[in-house]
Amino acid sequence: MTLALPAPRAAGILSGGEPFRLAALWLMMLGGAFVFAEPSPYEIGALAAIAAFALTGGLRLRAAHGPLLIVLVVYCLGLTIAAIPVLGASQVIPWVAVSWYLAITMVFFAIVAVDNTEARMRVIVRAWTLAAMIAALAGIAGYFRLFPGAFDLFTLYGRAKGTFNDPNVFGPFLILPMLVAMQAFLRASPVSWLRAGPVFAVLLIALLLSFSRGAWIHFALSVVVMTGLMILTAETPAQRFRILLVVAAGFVLLIAFVGVLLSIDKVADLMRERASFNQSYDSGPMGRFGRHAYGWQMALDEPLGIGPLQFTRFFPEAPHNVYLNSFMAGGWTGGIAYIVLVGSTLLVGLVAALGRTPWQPFTIAVFATFCGLAFEGQIIDSDHWRHFWVLAGLLWGLAITKRVAAARETS
Repeated sequence: MTLALPAPRAAGILSGGEPFRLAALWLMMLGGAFVFAEPSPYEIGALAAIAAFALTGGLRLRAAHGPLLIVLVVYCLGLTIAAIPVLGASQVIPWVAVSWYLAITMVFFAIVAVDNTEARMRVIVRAWTLAAMIAALAGIAGYFRLFPGAFDLFTLYGRAKGTFNDPNVFGPFLILPMLVAMQAFLRASPVSWLRAGPVFAVLLIALLLSFSRGAWIHFALSVVVMTGLMILTAETPAQRFRILLVVAAGFVLLIAFVGVLLSIDKVADLMRERASFNQSYDSGPMGRFGRHAYGWQMALDEPLGIGPLQFTRFFPEAPHNVYLNSFMAGGWTGGIAYIVLVGSTLLVGLVAALGRTPWQPFTIAVFATFCGLAFEGQIIDSDHWRHFWVLAGLLWGLAITKRVAAARETS
């Protein structure tokens, strides 16, 4: 049974507040494509969106937000306490401040998703897709040197980074719009296919040209999770068969697509290099995985942590493991709170994804993307990735929306 769509709340201080809020939300998400400077347009857009919702009566905490607030406060307090002995170190105070800010944005999205859910999710996915397309086209232009200066602006170490600072952040940012585009092929409308096809192709090229192994694994895992959930929640055997047929056809086309890209020598050489996990910075006692082992031993001996950004005082590079980093930067308090945050988000996200709502396909795509991101965190520090907190906040909000809608049906 499909749950009733929650009605939008009445505007507060400003009349006609919802269009104003939707516009601010769209601008905030579009700003997510531009994170090459601090503060980025995303930060400015976030402040504007939060102000727009607050001024028009669009911010409403519910009792169901309580557990999320508690976990986030404990996590941020762990980081703050661990930072006290190293406050004089470079960038520690800004890093802690950004952590609090990102936690606030997660709460914001957990609130945003509860009311007028379908319209707001539509705005978020459209703005995110446009942002991803802008970043992807910039990355492709840079990699293939389509205009003077593009290579220097939009690549790093020969890898596409688009309008981001790092290819390893650029690649994962593209994945949610890719999953949403994939879902369009499950619809019967050829118009949906015509719109989704070019979007998916551009984003796929950009993802491959990021040469981010973590992003590739993230995408593959997210596709598997999304496909599994869509088959599980399909209403008829015919729908399940269609999903399997489209996925099989898509896999064949993907292999052919990658084969065409690999026919370009420059792409093939870097692809072979990046596909291996036997890089010099991966192997050895102080390589990526060796650092993880030593780091976890240190984490057991440092209940208060060593403070944010201090890992490189003891090891050649950063942890490249967000879970280890949470213990190093925030001690046992911050580390346990972060694991609880990710685990609880996966749990509430799964419940939301299984619920029959008008926006269930979008919820499944968000959940699948977050699953891939949570897994990727084992090989990269993703705690300051803006879209991590957006996805996590949306999952909490969508789960709360399901509860609110269910309560309305029974009342």
